[in-house]
Amino acid sequence: MTRAKVAVLISGSGTNMAALLYASRAADCPYEIVLVASNDPEAKGLRLAEAEGIATFAHSHKGMKRAEHDAVMDAAIRASGAQWVALAGYMRILTAGFVEGWQGRMVNIHPSLLPKYTGLHTHERAIEAGDSHGGVTVHLVTAELDDGPILGQTPVAIVAGDTPDTLAARVLIAEHQLYSRCLASLVTRERDPDWLLSRLREMALALPGTEERESHGSPGWRVGGKYFAHFNDQHHGTPHVALLAKTSSADEVEGLAESSPQAYFKPAYYGAAGWVGVILNREELDWEQVREWLERSWRAVAPKKLAAMMEFGG
Repeated sequence: MTRAKVAVLISGSGTNMAALLYASRAADCPYEIVLVASNDPEAKGLRLAEAEGIATFAHSHKGMKRAEHDAVMDAAIRASGAQWVALAGYMRILTAGFVEGWQGRMVNIHPSLLPKYTGLHTHERAIEAGDSHGGVTVHLVTAELDDGPILGQTPVAIVAGDTPDTLAARVLIAEHQLYSRCLASLVTRERDPDWLLSRLREMALALPGTEERESHGSPGWRVGGKYFAHFNDQHHGTPHVALLAKTSSADEVEGLAESSPQAYFKPAYYGAAGWVGVILNREELDWEQVREWLERSWRAVAPKKLAAMMEFGG
């Protein structure tokens, strides 16, 4: 099993980093920690990472503009070979440029049940509000603070007499359990046929006049009564999870499969009719390219009036 490479950013003791690290030591864990980096050279978590044989990097943010410091951290992360970034008590608001560079590949853990209580003092605010539960959320990072698609949550009961400190102690236990599970799920989902199908379905059904209909036991999408896309899940002995899309000819299919075999293949039966397999279960898939294939294939069969409306709208 090829394991996903993860960089963890910390600012302090790094207890969540430690939870991720020790979870990664399990034989079936799909990720490994390749770097622990911090904006504080004195962060205690760095010493633990060093003791456990993990590469570390530290660069103080003091006296630097935010974008300059983010660029330094980004360069260190990329030099480590990391494919994913996990924020674990990293007490810096990140610039939009840094976040955009890791879109969909940077994850954070926050000690509340988002969207409640973004920012600081989450436990105090939950107790003062009379909530029955505090908790923890793992989410993808966006430019908005403590925002982004939620990957997982664990509620933690607030009991009589709780203080922010006592609640925080129990939430921390939940954090250590949840973060590694969510990270493992995140780094493997790009090989998960169900997740790939859900992304493809969302894109296909966003095209005007599209309907989904099963074809030969697999999902397919039609416009004007004609299929323009099919979902292929390792059919006919291939290892590929793929989008089948229309091209101009069988010759184009052959050319794509020969020039870029990591991205395309000639599907059985469909290939001779000018359909190409766009491989989805591969590293660093460009979903914008997938969208472009769907749109091109849709235009090839869409009724002229609908296609003209699409052109006008675009």
